[in-house]
Amino acid sequence: MIIYILLIIIAYLLGSISGALIVSKIMGLPDPRTQGSGNPGATNVLRYSGKTAALLTLLLDVLKAVIAILMTKFITTEPTILASAGLAVFLGHLYPIFFQFRGGKGVATAFGAILILAWPVSLAALTTWLIMSLIFRYSSLSAITAAILTPSYMFWFTNSLEYTLMAFIITALLIWRHRSNIYNLLNGQENKIGKT
Repeated sequence: MIIYILLIIIAYLLGSISGALIVSKIMGLPDPRTQGSGNPGATNVLRYSGKTAALLTLLLDVLKAVIAILMTKFITTEPTILASAGLAVFLGHLYPIFFQFRGGKGVATAFGAILILAWPVSLAALTTWLIMSLIFRYSSLSAITAAILTPSYMFWFTNSLEYTLMAFIITALLIWRHRSNIYNLLNGQENKIGKT
């Protein structure tokens, strides 16, 4: 039992590592929290620091979740613990202990966790995001749409109540974290992908 608690704590700590801040520091770029939306995520980094920095940010935010879930799967295959670790790494990104609990919106980190837990679900969510982004060119709208559909994808592909509950919680938090984007979308003020 103690080892499971430790795994969940470690997952949260891994989630608390900010890919955007690490990349910006190493590349000598502005702190993304002081630019644009103030969000330390790949989309905001793309707008103000370019494609390379954004791609590295995206990869790091996915990778930390992948590591957290692989580490947990190495110890246990218990769905409740794996789902808890997935939620913990996601919460770490949203509310990082290393950065005064002010983190990103969690899309890439959620994707990384789901990629290892149920790769068909991540593929379905990514396809949804790509279709929406190609049609509408709004990263936020694409992420929100993919998030809303993910619990259904999760139940369809896994038939796991634990994973589906995790997906529901992640979806609710993603929508909450995108509330300013939703407001901007409704008022025609949201920036499109590649625009500042």
